[in-house]
Amino acid sequence: MQEFPNPVVEVLRRVRNYVGTNAAMLLTGAIGAAMFTALLAASADVYDAVADADGVSGLDQPTLEQAVSWRTPTSEFWVTALTNLGDTVPMVIFGLTLTGLLYWRWRRRSVLLLMVVAATGSLIFTAVGKTVVGRNRPPFAYAVPPYEYAPSFPSGHTLNSTVVALMLAYLAAWLARRLWIRILCPLLAVVWAGSIGLSRVFLGHHWLTDVIFGWLFGLAWLALIITIHRILLRLDSRAARAPEVEAPAGKRRDAS
Repeated sequence: MQEFPNPVVEVLRRVRNYVGTNAAMLLTGAIGAAMFTALLAASADVYDAVADADGVSGLDQPTLEQAVSWRTPTSEFWVTALTNLGDTVPMVIFGLTLTGLLYWRWRRRSVLLLMVVAATGSLIFTAVGKTVVGRNRPPFAYAVPPYEYAPSFPSGHTLNSTVVALMLAYLAAWLARRLWIRILCPLLAVVWAGSIGLSRVFLGHHWLTDVIFGWLFGLAWLALIITIHRILLRLDSRAARAPEVEAPAGKRRDAS
């Protein structure tokens, strides 16, 4: 008498087989989704604090006043020079040059695609955020000239610098084989993004929460892009191995 498989057992067996075959890809997706969710939630908390004028936004005024107390003519000059490097034109030149070098060295079209997607999204999020929130910048009495008049939230310098610098670091770490490059590039990118953000507060061009949101939302956007990229890489790797696995054993031996 033929026995029919238990539907529940069959489903569990298929789930087990699928998880076993795709464990690395599922783990990548789970970690990426968790990071994206956590960073996005933190960004939303900062936005709520700004909208409601409570929570972490209570640090805005004290932090600004502390920054003013630390200023000297020399520090104002050098920090202004640093923050100017985070303007749109220098960042475009910086990003395009290094992206072009990465593409020239490794000839991977995904280098160009990832940077275009990351930077375009960052610019759109900045423009939309400034339009929707419409937050005023710190009073000019606290700011170092030249003054800026666009809405304050989020800090475009911070968001764009975070996305461009860390995406470049990810691309270098992904493609390079040398360990020191994989360590140095992310470290330099973090220092760059952190310095640009802090310079905005130091010069009185942004509130602290404008900068914190830029960091968090930029990281969330990168977490989403990089997670999708890692999953696609695993799928491509599996597709490349499939013909070899499916080929008859004799043909594989002959080919080798």
